[in-house]
Amino acid sequence: MLRQSLQHKLLQKLSPQQIQLMKLLQVPTIALEQRIKEELEENPALDEGKEELEEDLQEADEAEEASTEEDFDISDYLQDDETPDYKLSINNHGADTEDTDIPVGSGVTFRDLLNTQLGLKNISEEQKQLAEHVIGNLDDSGYLRRELPAIVNDLAFSQNIMTTKETLEDILSIIQSFDPPGVGARDLRECLLIQLQRKSRNSLELKVAEEVLGKYFEEFTKKHYDKILKRMEIDDELLKDAIEEIVKLNPKPGNTSKETAKSIAAVVPDFMLSADDDELKINLNQRNAPDLKVSRSYNEMLKGYAATNGKPDKKQKEAIQFVKQKIDSAKWFIDAIKQRQQTLLFTMNAIAEFQKEYFLTGDETKLKPMILKDIAGIVHMDISTVSRVANSKYVQTPYGTFLLKSFFSESLSTDSGEEVSTREVKKILQEAVDDEDKKKPLTDEKLCQVLKDKGYNIARRTVAKYREQLNISVARLRKEL
Repeated sequence: MLRQSLQHKLLQKLSPQQIQLMKLLQVPTIALEQRIKEELEENPALDEGKEELEEDLQEADEAEEASTEEDFDISDYLQDDETPDYKLSINNHGADTEDTDIPVGSGVTFRDLLNTQLGLKNISEEQKQLAEHVIGNLDDSGYLRRELPAIVNDLAFSQNIMTTKETLEDILSIIQSFDPPGVGARDLRECLLIQLQRKSRNSLELKVAEEVLGKYFEEFTKKHYDKILKRMEIDDELLKDAIEEIVKLNPKPGNTSKETAKSIAAVVPDFMLSADDDELKINLNQRNAPDLKVSRSYNEMLKGYAATNGKPDKKQKEAIQFVKQKIDSAKWFIDAIKQRQQTLLFTMNAIAEFQKEYFLTGDETKLKPMILKDIAGIVHMDISTVSRVANSKYVQTPYGTFLLKSFFSESLSTDSGEEVSTREVKKILQEAVDDEDKKKPLTDEKLCQVLKDKGYNIARRTVAKYREQLNISVARLRKEL
């Protein structure tokens, strides 16, 4: 049975404008230009350039007011039985949909290079077809991770090509003769050996290097140099020279070509900070944010509709609705860009003031413990808003360009009771590792003792956590001859 009832609900929802602002806050300066370009393409009511003169703006406001007068109220014209066609269409990619696709630059991949070399080989059409299939199975590092029997089955089921593991071994040896050296290897050991074998092995250290990789690869990866020296009966210097030859080799040959090397995005700072005596000056980088305005032609169009006498027909109603929606959308976007700039500057000023001693000197030991909540309290914003600003924005300082997130850290207490930043502790750890004797690198226990001697009473597991965050290997793997 159907029932009618009254219900009271208290809901908190974000408006489309708020959602748009949150998304724009996440966008770094380097990507803002593309975001604005997309909006300019999607919304014909949005134009680049300075805002119109005061009288032009007044005319636009009058046109909009006229369009909303009682005798021209769009909501009165849009009845349930006259629903515009655009409301009946489906579009799963709306204005609020995030585009997470990574733009891929066109160029020649390493697989294209291999196929080009394959075309120069005097082999049968069947061998060429098999080789192309094997090349297609190489990963981005240039390795063949799949087992040959699996590829044999794949060829049989997907392409109805019958072959054997031995035939594919021959095909693979052809591919392994291509450039870049080491491509087509099935593991790191084979990759390095292929590269060594392509070199002239007249020197003794190259012969030793090949033997180390061929017979003592596990000992080499674990840096058990004493075992290698004992079993090979060679001196330290010869093994050191052989290891130097090995470390020159490329462990990822598939990433060697200029076209396929992972592009390193240039860091474009969102803020420029300079120190003048005891004052900090902060400017927002707006090189990728052009001036925006509402299109004059659309304002004129709306004014023209407002001046029309009589009740508009269905098509005119839809046209009015379209024009107003585009103008409103343009205004919202312009306001969101302005709010973005204000929020970024407000947040950056708070961070700079909090860490003023560091920004004036560049001394990392002057960094204070600072968490998102500290800055959120100063700027009276939500922690999530501060997080959006800090996670993807860079600041250019006299001491380098840094991610804002790097200035946030938890606090630790010294023996004297002083609160210090964990970043200060990490700096001491890094310096201790840099200055250690590489023949006897410092273990986590010894690093822990170094910190205790400086007044930082930290547990060994915490030292290990900071060491991993600094991408420093364990002592055994830092050992050198």
